[in-house]
Amino acid sequence: MRDLATEPGRAAGPSRHAVRGALGALAAAALTLPLLGAAPDPAPPATARLQQAFASAAAAYDVPQSVLLGVSYLQSRWDAHGGAPSVTGGYGPMHLTDARTALASAGHHSTGAEDPRGDDARPALRPSELGLDTANLPDRLTTLPRAARLTGLDAERLREDPAANVAGGAALLAEAQRRLGAPAGDDPADWFGAVALFSGADDRASATAYANEVFAVIRDGEERVTDAGQRVALDASPDLAPDPSALERAGLRKGSAAGTECPRTVSCEWIPAPYEEFGDGDYGNHDLGNRPASQRIRYIVVHDTEGAWEGVLDMVQDPAYVSWQYSLRSTDGHIAQHVKAKDVAWHAGNWYVNAASIGLEHEGFLTDPDAWYTEAMYRSSARLVKYLSDRHGIPLDRQHILGHDTVPGTTTATIPGMHTDPGPYWDWRHYFELLGAPLKATGAKNAGAVTIRPDHDTHRPVFTGCETAGEPCTPHGSSAVRLYSDHDVNSPLITDVGLGSAPTTGVNDLSSRVSTGQRYAVADRRGDWTAIWYLGQKAWFHNPPKNPTAVPARGQVITPRKGLDSVPVYGRAYPEAAAYPEGVPAQTVSPLPYEVLAGQKYVTGGRVPGEYYYAVTFDPASHQVVRGKDQYYEIQFGHRVGFVRAADVTVASSSVSGVSPAGTAPPAAA
Repeated sequence: MRDLATEPGRAAGPSRHAVRGALGALAAAALTLPLLGAAPDPAPPATARLQQAFASAAAAYDVPQSVLLGVSYLQSRWDAHGGAPSVTGGYGPMHLTDARTALASAGHHSTGAEDPRGDDARPALRPSELGLDTANLPDRLTTLPRAARLTGLDAERLREDPAANVAGGAALLAEAQRRLGAPAGDDPADWFGAVALFSGADDRASATAYANEVFAVIRDGEERVTDAGQRVALDASPDLAPDPSALERAGLRKGSAAGTECPRTVSCEWIPAPYEEFGDGDYGNHDLGNRPASQRIRYIVVHDTEGAWEGVLDMVQDPAYVSWQYSLRSTDGHIAQHVKAKDVAWHAGNWYVNAASIGLEHEGFLTDPDAWYTEAMYRSSARLVKYLSDRHGIPLDRQHILGHDTVPGTTTATIPGMHTDPGPYWDWRHYFELLGAPLKATGAKNAGAVTIRPDHDTHRPVFTGCETAGEPCTPHGSSAVRLYSDHDVNSPLITDVGLGSAPTTGVNDLSSRVSTGQRYAVADRRGDWTAIWYLGQKAWFHNPPKNPTAVPARGQVITPRKGLDSVPVYGRAYPEAAAYPEGVPAQTVSPLPYEVLAGQKYVTGGRVPGEYYYAVTFDPASHQVVRGKDQYYEIQFGHRVGFVRAADVTVASSSVSGVSPAGTAPPAAA
């Protein structure tokens, strides 16, 4: 399939997932009635079959329909994903897990050439790979085989058919209710304990947080069209007050949030990353600090682990590995904190960013587009980010809430090895809605800047290389918008000179794409196409008014000051050499292989000081922040952000673009 609105003329070949998904959707209506033993009522409309599946499963297993719908929404937002697995091997609307056949084992910090620490004052860090023991998986990752035993249905049906999957989820909820000795029936208030057990959490705090989120969904109500075109609705029950007492009989460990820096609305535990010496004067796996007193925390960096939870926890507790502040679990949104906000973790591949950021690792895999993220994890992550934003004064925008894929390389040599997670399938638009900072149009029709904002569910650009190099990926909702050298899909893709390779549609190739929420200065317009300034060149993307991939924006933009033909772009905002005290080696301020040319404009995320955190020894007595006179502006330069010296540029409002909607000459000024 292809997205005619964004990729005219380019088509992807069919895949096993696409064919399987189509067959599953066709089979759903036929399977539902015999599966649940329901009476042969008239067949529902094609777009109401999933809603009917929820009603039938609820009746068959004596589970309140609102509870079944609420649990499913928190797992998948009712999407079936064509029978493909989530990042933890979960399938279908109920996210029934079968991890042994779906999970991979490698963590992403151990792949590629990136040095997660990114500090030139120390040797490059090359962590070894740590695997996952799939022979001893927790119960939360094996719910699908249990559902198969309870329903008598084949595991393949539970994976691929939405109606069977919903029935499997209903059977698991009914089993949990029986385990607790609680009554079956229609009152959702009696099902708090069963919902908590459905999460698979082994501690009461995590199970309770999950159930609280489900019942918040039920109280608020939801309605949406799924990825398979199914209309599903959950009526609001604003006065619902569930009874949590049954959970006391579940025998779950208590759990504790002691020592964590988390909002009270999430489940959080302290699993510390070690600060230890080892080997020949080496130490790990982070640096002690005194933020924000010593240095402001400006950024939050969103990663995905490309590994499963248990392996991730093993990694971050290894002193020879790398570190980040928080890990988030896919199945229930549980959070583990490893490094205090005051300390500097090694996660972003850029020491300037590490020293000014907090890193969040989300359980997930980048290169499999069907390995989707659960709503439970999105919501938990958003609650955490909002808490950190409020606590540290971090703006909720894409120049401060960074993806690992938008962190710049520190030098020309490091650019090709920088990581690309969380990738084109992370739903940034939904994420910012959960953050309470929805991505809206903030400018007039012909504004001088735009915010990238495709419809994630229907926007499906072609990507290749997810399973086999050069082969099309399964069509999938995406936050990425592709860029061309002219207003024609058959024109060459934009080239990133820093990567040193020809641009491709590869899932990990960032050369010629922008991402939801990023803001760029408008360079031109031609019919349904918009051009932006990107990597020192004019880059075009398809942006038809009836199905826009960007909305008008306003903001501050930089341009080279008068008299300069170009200004260099940097990957880090380091101070000038004269700022370094005796005993602290001056760090090279080396430009990247990019320039901002005269007349070009780039949206800035604000002014930042030239800073360097010197921390190369285990003893923190020698650690210090070097702060110079040089100031910089962070800019949205390409897919990744960059920095320019404040002395090299002037700053102005983006106001209007200076080009007409058709790209013809604008009217003369009055």
